[in-house]
Amino acid sequence: MSRIDETKDFIPVRIAVLTVSDTRTAADDRSGDTLVERLTDAGHLLAARGIVQDDRAGIAAQLRAWIADPAVDVILTTGGTGLTGRDVTVEAHRDVYEKEIEAFGTVFTIVSMQKIGTSAVQSRACGGVAGGTYLFALPGSPGACRDAWDEILKWQFDYRHRPCNFVEIFPRLEEHRRRK
Repeated sequence: MSRIDETKDFIPVRIAVLTVSDTRTAADDRSGDTLVERLTDAGHLLAARGIVQDDRAGIAAQLRAWIADPAVDVILTTGGTGLTGRDVTVEAHRDVYEKEIEAFGTVFTIVSMQKIGTSAVQSRACGGVAGGTYLFALPGSPGACRDAWDEILKWQFDYRHRPCNFVEIFPRLEEHRRRK
């Protein structure tokens, strides 16, 4: 069972939020707002925020720009994880991943099943790592963003979370680049 080790200090993580949509604007981006509210309430820092159209190359370009930015530790995208022709966020993520975190999609599906039943099969939420940066593609609904954050990401981005968490392995994500 997971738990918080209160003897350890909390370490804030710098998180960028990218909404993928052909129709949303900053004024009506409820999913992006949900993620920003949750990550800042948890004590993390909003490193950047943006909205891009459902365009594979454009999404990948923004992901690469933030991966190259040393002020960004994590990128959360919302939108474009479904099954329609315009849903290309997952493909854009996979274009930039060095390693995929396969279990994230599985755990997200388990969480979703508890909330929306078999409709969970329609999401292609995924996660990965590139350039020492964690990336997660979440569905475009505020409820799905809440579920992903509250049930998975909040815990994995808390350094005090036991038995293990994503924060404690940040220094080792790029250790292969230091070897000769």
